[in-house]
Amino acid sequence: MMLQDGGDETPRATVELKLDHDEALLASLGYKQEFRRVFNPIEVFGVGFSIIGLLPSMASVLVYSIPYGGAAAMVWGWGVCAIFLTVIALAMAELGSAAPTSGGLYYWTFMFSSHKWRCLLSWIVGYSNTVGNIASVASVDWGCAVQIMAAASIGSDLSFTATVGQTFVVYAGLLICHAIICSLNPKVIARLQTPFIVVNVVLCLVVIIGVPAATPKVFKNKASYAFGDFQNFSGWPNGYAFILSFLAPLWAIGAFDSTVHISEEATNADVAIPYAIILAATSSGILGWAINVALTFCMGTDLEGILDSPIGQPMATILFNSFGQRGTLAFWAWIIIIQFTMGMSMLTTCSRQIFAFSRDGGLPLSRWLYNVNDYTHAPVNCVWFAAFASLLLGLLAFAGANAIGAIFSLVVTGQYLAYSIPISARFIGNKEIKRGPFSLGKFSLPVAVIAVIWMAFIIVVFLFPAAPHPDSSNMNYTVVVLGGTLVLAVAYFYLPVYGGVHWFKGPVQTIGNLTISSEETRQSDTKDEDDSGS
Repeated sequence: MMLQDGGDETPRATVELKLDHDEALLASLGYKQEFRRVFNPIEVFGVGFSIIGLLPSMASVLVYSIPYGGAAAMVWGWGVCAIFLTVIALAMAELGSAAPTSGGLYYWTFMFSSHKWRCLLSWIVGYSNTVGNIASVASVDWGCAVQIMAAASIGSDLSFTATVGQTFVVYAGLLICHAIICSLNPKVIARLQTPFIVVNVVLCLVVIIGVPAATPKVFKNKASYAFGDFQNFSGWPNGYAFILSFLAPLWAIGAFDSTVHISEEATNADVAIPYAIILAATSSGILGWAINVALTFCMGTDLEGILDSPIGQPMATILFNSFGQRGTLAFWAWIIIIQFTMGMSMLTTCSRQIFAFSRDGGLPLSRWLYNVNDYTHAPVNCVWFAAFASLLLGLLAFAGANAIGAIFSLVVTGQYLAYSIPISARFIGNKEIKRGPFSLGKFSLPVAVIAVIWMAFIIVVFLFPAAPHPDSSNMNYTVVVLGGTLVLAVAYFYLPVYGGVHWFKGPVQTIGNLTISSEETRQSDTKDEDDSGS
C-alpha cells in the first residue's frame, strides 16, 4: 500500500476485495470508498472551471488591478501571472495523478516528507489549506454580495449605495443558500457542471466580442493606451504597484486543489484530476487575457471615475458605460448567477477537504465532522462548519475595505503555502513517488522549482499593506488571520498532554490490510485463463 507507516497501527486481518480501478487506487492509499463516484471527467473539469468562474472572478478583483497600474497592469500583469499559474498547475497535476485523494495536499506532504517532520508539516499544510479554502468561500460569496448590491445601484439610477451592513446581510443569505444546496445529493452538483461550463464560456465571449461592438466612441481607447498606459494610485513605486496588481489574476485563477478534493467522487480520477487542473488553468489564462484586452480598449481613460462610481463595482461601471442601464442589468444578472455557482462549487470542495482532514483527526471537531449523511451521501456537518467559519471571516468587512480585501489575499497566501510544502517535500524528502498516468518526467524538478520560488515570492508580497504608511484602518490583515491561525495550529500541535504531537500520526487507514483485485485485473486474469484454455 502507498500509505506506509504512521497510520492506524492496529493489526487487521488480510482480506481480498474485488474493487474497480478507482476504489482499488483509493484503497492503496489507505482509505475505503465512502462517497459515491458521481463526477465524470467533464464534470470534474467543470468544478475547477466553475470555481475559477472567470468573468465573475475578474469582476470581483478588478478593483485590485486598476489602482496599481491601470490598463498596462490589467493586460501585462495578467499575462505574466498566467505563465506562472500554468507552471503551478502542472506541478499540482502530477501529484494529483499519483495520489488522487480528498486529503490532497496534506496527504502528499506526509507521504513525501522525512519521518521526523512529516506529522508537523502535514498538520501545518492541513490547517493552511483549510483556512485558504474557507477564505475562498468567503471571498467568492462576498464578491457575489457586492455584485448584487451593484445591480441594485444600477437599477436605482445610481441613487442607491449599499452599506457594509446591508452587504453583510446578503452575504449571510448567500452562505445559507449554498450550505443548503451543498447538503443535497452530490449528484445534483455534478450534473450542473456541464451547463456551468457552457454559460461561463458564453459570458466570456460576450465581453470579448460584445463590449467592443457596443461601447460608444467616447470610451474607446487606442492600442497605445490599452497596452501601454500605466496609472498608479497606490502610493507605492510603479514597479511594486505593478506586482501588487497580480492579486487580481492570482485570485481569479486559483484553487488548483479544488478538483483534488472531489477525487474520491470522480470516475477515472488519476486521469481526470490532472487534466482538469491543467485545462482549467490554461483556458482561464487565455480567456482572461482576452477579456482584459477588450476592457482596456473600451473603458475610457477616467480610471478614478471608474473607481469612485456610485455603482461601487469597477467592472459593472465599465459595462454600464458600454451597454447602458438595461443592457448592463441583463448581463450583470448572469454574472451574479455564475458567481453564485462559484460559491456552491467552492463550498463543495472546501467541505471535502475538511472531511478528509477530520477523517485523519486533524481538526478539533473531527469526530463530529467526519460523517457522510446516510440519506444525501454528502458531508453535511462539514458543509455547515465551512459556511459558519466563512460567515465569521466575513465580519472583517466591518473593519474597513482593506480588511475585507485581506480575505482575497488570504486565499492566495494560504493556498500557496499549502501548495509549496508538498511540492518541495517530494524532492527534499528523498522518497520515491509512484507516478500516475500524468507525469512530467525529467521536467518535474524544474517545474517544481519555478513553481515554489514564484509562490514564495507572492506570499511575501501579499503580506505587505495595500498602501504605504498603514494604520489600523488600512493595514493588511492577511498576516493577522493566516499568521494567527498557523501560530494557534502549531501551539495546538505541541500542547502538553492534549496536543497533536501526542496523537496525530498523519493519514489514518480506514481500510484493512488488503489483497486488492481490481476490475481491470480480473478482466486480464479471465482473458489469460481463456487463452490458456484455448
